[in-house]
Order: sequence, then C-alpha cells, then structure tokens
Amino acid sequence: MSVSDLEKEKEVVNLLIISLGKQVPTPTRELVEKRAEMFAKMQNFNGDLANIVEEVLVAIATRVGRGVSIVDTTTPHDNEWVLKRDITWLYSSAYENYLKREGWAPDAVQAISETSERILGHLQDPRSEGAWDRRGLVIGHVQSGKTANYLGVVARSADAGYKFIIVIAGIHNNLRKQTQERVDEGFIGRSSDPANRVVIGVGCFDPNYPHPATLTNITEDFNKSTAEKSGWKLNDFSKPIILVIKKNVTTLKSLYKWLKELNSKNDQISDVPMLMIDDEADNASINTNKPDVDPTQTNSWLRKILSLFDKSCYVGYTATPFANIFINPDGYDVKVREELFPRDFIYSLDAPNTYFGPEKVFLDDESSVRILRTIADCEDYIPFSHKKDFSLTELPPSLYVAFNTFIIAKAIRNCRGQQHKHCSMLVNVSRFVPVQRTVKSLLAIYEKSLREAVKANYSMPERASSKNKYMQALQAIYNTEFSGCGVSWPTVKSKLYSAFDTLKLLVINSQSDDVLDYARYEKDGHGLTAVTVGGFSLSRGLTLEGLCVSYMYRNTRMYDTLMQMGRWFGYRRGYEDLCRIYLPTESVEWYEYIAEKTEELRRQIRIMRRDGLTPKQFGLYIETHPDRLMITSANKMRNAVITTVQQSFSGHLRETYRLPSESTINEENELLIQDYWKKAFGAKIVATDKGWEAKDVNTDVIENFLSKFKVHSSFEDQKCGIIKYLSLVSDMHPKSDVLLISIESNEANGNAYKLGFQTRTAKHSGDAWELPKARVASRGDERIGLTKPQESAAKTLAEEDHVKDPDKSNKPSDVHYRKVRHKPLLMLHLLELSDEKLKARVPAFGISFPFGDYGRTVRIAANKIWVDNRQEAMAAMEDEEDFDE
Repeated sequence: MSVSDLEKEKEVVNLLIISLGKQVPTPTRELVEKRAEMFAKMQNFNGDLANIVEEVLVAIATRVGRGVSIVDTTTPHDNEWVLKRDITWLYSSAYENYLKREGWAPDAVQAISETSERILGHLQDPRSEGAWDRRGLVIGHVQSGKTANYLGVVARSADAGYKFIIVIAGIHNNLRKQTQERVDEGFIGRSSDPANRVVIGVGCFDPNYPHPATLTNITEDFNKSTAEKSGWKLNDFSKPIILVIKKNVTTLKSLYKWLKELNSKNDQISDVPMLMIDDEADNASINTNKPDVDPTQTNSWLRKILSLFDKSCYVGYTATPFANIFINPDGYDVKVREELFPRDFIYSLDAPNTYFGPEKVFLDDESSVRILRTIADCEDYIPFSHKKDFSLTELPPSLYVAFNTFIIAKAIRNCRGQQHKHCSMLVNVSRFVPVQRTVKSLLAIYEKSLREAVKANYSMPERASSKNKYMQALQAIYNTEFSGCGVSWPTVKSKLYSAFDTLKLLVINSQSDDVLDYARYEKDGHGLTAVTVGGFSLSRGLTLEGLCVSYMYRNTRMYDTLMQMGRWFGYRRGYEDLCRIYLPTESVEWYEYIAEKTEELRRQIRIMRRDGLTPKQFGLYIETHPDRLMITSANKMRNAVITTVQQSFSGHLRETYRLPSESTINEENELLIQDYWKKAFGAKIVATDKGWEAKDVNTDVIENFLSKFKVHSSFEDQKCGIIKYLSLVSDMHPKSDVLLISIESNEANGNAYKLGFQTRTAKHSGDAWELPKARVASRGDERIGLTKPQESAAKTLAEEDHVKDPDKSNKPSDVHYRKVRHKPLLMLHLLELSDEKLKARVPAFGISFPFGDYGRTVRIAANKIWVDNRQEAMAAMEDEEDFDE
C-alpha cells in the first residue's frame, strides 16, 4: 500500500470515529460498514474496508476509567488550583486533537484529558511564590499507554507555565530514541531528526503552533558541549524547553553541570519552574545502597538536579511500583537532599477495557487457553542457568514451532488486509549478548530454509506442496492453532510468501548495531515484520509494535522483573485472536499469582483513597505485604527489613502451599482436625454444599488450633505471624468461621469426622510438597457458609467493579466474599498429592482476614531458608539491572 493510500485509510478511520464515537447506543456493524463506504468514496479510497470496520468497532467500544489517587492530606496543597486559574490549553488541546486524528478511541482521549488535568492538580501551581517541590508517582499498566498519559501531563504543565521539562526515558538508547519520537509527535510538533526536520504530529494542524525548544534529538542525547556552544540559557526562551534524556550517570552529570554553570545564581535556579518525568521510575532511579552509604550515582544525580531548582516537581511513571514504595520516605542526604519517595501523591491509572493485559492472558480461563503455550524442552538446549560462554549449537524444537506460528499469524494478518501494519515476535531466552547472537544466527539459518521452501511451494497445488516438510509443519500449525480464524488454509497458504516481505531478524541489546526502526518502514508505506532476540533491552519500556508471538524462557520470581518482561501486554486490534505466548510452566504459574497480587494492590489503593490514607501509609502497606520478599530485587529493599518483617494480613488469604511430606506429621494433623471437629470448635457444626462449617467460633480457639497444627519449617514463621495477627485483631473480630472443606465422593464421613480428600498434582522435593500457583483452596471456596444477603452483597460488589472496568467479570470472586464476611475464616483441607513417583494424604489450611485492619501489623522473623531461596532466584537477575552482558 502506498503512503497516500495509508493516509486515505487513516482519514477514513478518523472520520468514522469522529462521527460515530459518541453515538448512543453503540453503532451496529451494519451502520459502520455503510458509513465506511460513504467516507471511502469521499476520500477516493479503493482499499479493503473490512480491516477499517473492525478497527473502528473496537475504538468506539473502548472505555477507560479515570483512575484514583491517594494524597498527603497533612501537607497544605490546593488540588483544585487548575480549576481556579484561567489557563489557555494550547498544547494540551493540540495533543488531544492529534490523538483523535491518529484514530484513538474518543473515551481514551477524554480519559487522558481528565487524568492529566487531575495529575497537574497534584503538582504545584508554577506561578506560586517562594520555594517548593512536589514528589509523586503514577502507576500504569505494562504497555498500556503510560507515555501517552505523561505526554498529556507534559502538555498541560507547559500550558500552566512550567518552563523546563525533563523526560527521563529509561537506560537504553533504543528506548530514549523511541520516547524522543513520541515527544516530537505529541508535544514539539517537529521532527528532531537532524536530517529531516519536518513538521509532524501536533505541528501539522496549526501553522502558528508554538514549537517548544529542545536540546536533544532522535540520534543524540543531551550533550553539555553542544549546549554550551549554543550559548542558550533557560530564560532565553519564551516557549517551554523539553529534554528527553537517557537515565545515564554521564548524561545526568553533564546536565547538572550545564544547569549549574550557565543557569544558576548562588548554585540555585530560582525563577524557572521545572517538571521532571521519570519513565520506568522503578529502574535505576532507586537508591540501592545501604542507609549509611552515599546514594547510588543515578539516584544521586537525579536528586542533585532537582535540588538546583527552587521550584520543582518530580513524577515517576511505572507499571511496577514496588521498588518505589521501598524508598525510605524520610531519607535525606546533605549533598543531594530528599529521596524520591512519592510523598505527595500516588495516582493509579485504569487500563481500557480493550487492554490485552495480565488478566486476559493469565486469569481469564477462556482466553488464556487460547493464548498460552508451555515450553517443556528448552532446558535441554538453553538451561535457565547458563554462563556467558555457554556453547549453543541447536535451538529447542518449541522455538521453531513458535517461529512457524509467527509466520502463519503474519500470513493471516495479510489476508485480513493488515499487510502494511507492523508485526513482531519476541525471543528472550538469555541475558548474555553472545548467546543472543547465536540464537539469532540459528534462527536465521532456519528462516532461510523456511523462506525457500515457501517460495517454491506456496503457489503449488496442495498435493505437491504437502510433500515438503516445512509446508507440512506450517499447515500443522494452522490446523492446531488457527483453523477457526475465519481464513481457509488455501487462502493463508497463498499469502505465506508475503509474510517474508519485510522480515528482519534483529538482536536488541546495549551492544547491538541492529536498530528496531518502525518509523522508517512507515515512511515507505510498509509495516516492519521483526523477530527480535534480546534480554534486558526487551524487558523494559521498549514497545514492540504489532507483537504477535512471544517466546520467553527466563528464571525470576521478582514481581517487577516478571511484569516488565511482559512485552506482550498492550493493544491488539484486529489480531488478538492470533497472539500466542510461549512460557515455561513455572513462569505461567508465577504470572497468574502476580497478576492477582497486582490487582490486589490496585484494589488497596481504592480502599485507601476511600479511607483518606496517605502515600506514606500506602508504603507501609506494601512493606508489610506478606509476600514482600518476592516483590523486587534485594538491593532495592535496603530500606525494608530483611531479617525481620512487619506484616499486616488485612484482606489477605494465607495458605500452607508448601507442605511437609513426613507421614507422621500429616497423621498428627489429621487427628488434630478430628479432635477439634468432635468438639465442634466450641460452636455448632452444620453441613454445607462442600463439607461442613463451624460458624462464630471464638477466635482464640482458632489461635489454639493453629498453634498445634504442624507446618513445614519454611512456613513456621508465617504461621507464628498469623497467630500473632489473630490475637492482635481479636478485639475487633472476637468470632471467626471455620470451613471443613470436603469432597463427598472421596471417602467423606461426617460421623467419623473424616474429610473427603481433594486430588492435586504437586512437586515433591526433599521433605516438602509444593502446590502449583501457591494455592490450596479452590476459587469460590470463601463463598461457602455465607448467608443469602451476604452472597447478594458480594454479587453487587462484583457488578460495581464490572461497571468500573467492563473487562472484569461481573461474577463475585473470593475477594468479594471476603469483604462481606467481615471476620476471619479458617479453611481446612485434606489433599491427596501426587507427582510422577509419590502419592500422599496431606492436611492443609488457609486463613483469610477481613479488610480494614491494615494499620495493625506484627513483626515476624523471616525464616533464613525462606529468604535465601528467594534471594537465590533474585541473584541471577542482579547483574541484569542495567544492561545485557
């Protein structure tokens, strides 16, 4: 498709969205098709309208919540100063119009408009007298539009009067370049490419657009020498100045020196309101040194730059905020001033209902079955743990299957009229550059053979082409993965060779000469088909356009690292059904677990907003989270206690997912359950649809029971914490419920006080059984024993959440049931565990706590084995914090 045809197609999409985007009720497909035909004639567009119709249908159905914030109410600040000032929204209006012209959903544009105004309100009025500084954090979702949001904040802050804006765009050149391009389009309005300084983006719609000044471009980071030669000073400009810089010590140091030498008086800049946007704020910005040691250099220079300005605001953006919350809120250094803790506000953004995120990929049973594929053969070829000089001679068969899947997906997209759209594949199997290069070389050999086979056979009769082994493999992929995609095999086969048209195999890391340049292909009216092989560079911020297939075999349990590796999250209009993600089973389980925990974190922000709590209190919640030692890398937790942890179990479910394998212990626990059951736990036992319940048991009876229940040594400290916490909250919750969960068909016998066992697969190692997904109870178990009004209340809560976010189910979850029970719940289980060799009966328990008690915490000595196990997994990633090796 030519560039002019692409422009015509974009204009047809734009006209459709503008005319139908706010129509109520939502326009039907028939109406969109008719209107598309009309606009296509107006624009003299003769291309296929099917893809346009699908894109518009998704856009007009897109809905985005406005998010929620928690603020420091103890500090005087007028969050409504924006409404009280008469501000001309020049830059922000231009940006919103640009997004609309780019085909953004109307509600998504409106959401950016409203949230950016709210975030600006949390900053200081730049016209305020005296010295001031503000610190904040915006929590987005991985690949969900954080850049678009902070560009909205940048535009609004410029309109309000912020003169100097610094955008810190990650630690890699490719991410800085990508961000510079976005800033050029959405704010500056002119390309910063020295060889092609044309008007682009927001600058195209107004010949008098006041282009902001910049000292960076797509090829060059900030350079003190260049800045000095220009002779410019901050106050020389009537328009705002923006820099897009890499989070690099040399760059930050150069910027600091230029600001201090040319722009300050008495080492302070008093008359220039400054805004610093720190993208990927949890990466490299954190002070990872011990409290009695000087701050790390990156952290130090960020704080030094902020301290130069009498009027400054710092806003961090991240999808994984755990490390930021571990920043010491009281941290201070004489040389570099205050730490970067978001003391003034934390704003949690909502994702659109069309977001292809963790919930859809890992928690929704229907979509996850379609998307996820397990890697079972990689360890024999590229072990989790390997060295820099590892000799790789062959790739795992599953990687070749993934590559074939990508080729088929691209061919189907071509059949759908998406041949001019970008299409990418991610391969992340090693952090070492030499191994990454070898992976690319081996894939290139395979790609050449596959391309030649397709070229020779794609137009041949089926009886002839089906004899070729490569064509057989491709057809097998189609039959197993895509036979229901709406395109027949003969049609897909006819497009197979076109899948190789702009195919490039690239190694993306800090040492590679390969460039992931989507813009170059857009200029020629084509889409880039890219297979990207990399490590850390593919795990932070970088957007892979049109990502269809991901293959990742990496070993980490850190919340932030795993979520950031999820480059497959984002938006997949018109090809979501073609996306496939290849992961080892353990990673799938951890992603499921983390997706739940991350959602829990966002729920907690809403609860804390309701209760009027502050960012510092939110920091305490994260620090006391029962899973905190798995949240982020050890050096980012310097200000968190390592040998002991302060924990709150408010709103949490704790379960013995690691269980003893010693038969004597398990027999004693089974007898203990029977003994308390006979006594009805001091209450009354009634039958349920899944066992029995003792309602309104004295909480101290449960404390006594748990003190006698024997757990695996790795869970002992957690058990002690649970008992302490029960005692701590017993004044508020003197009564608790007990569920004896039982499967009737599996030897259940209430008269003999015998539970019916639940069959589970588990991993046996040493003296322990470990349950997958770290779960004991089945989903929905916390519903058991609730009254009809309580069940109705839980359903109402679920429906309210669904209204706020239509992507969420309207069916109640255990969290909703927990909210309406209003007291602790002990669940007892008898599990029949088995692996390939062993089988055993093992009692287990789980206990959930009501919400609202997060101000109460207990101090727990962290079991050294438990800590060491997690830090060992973290250690492999420590060297990867800044670059690929």
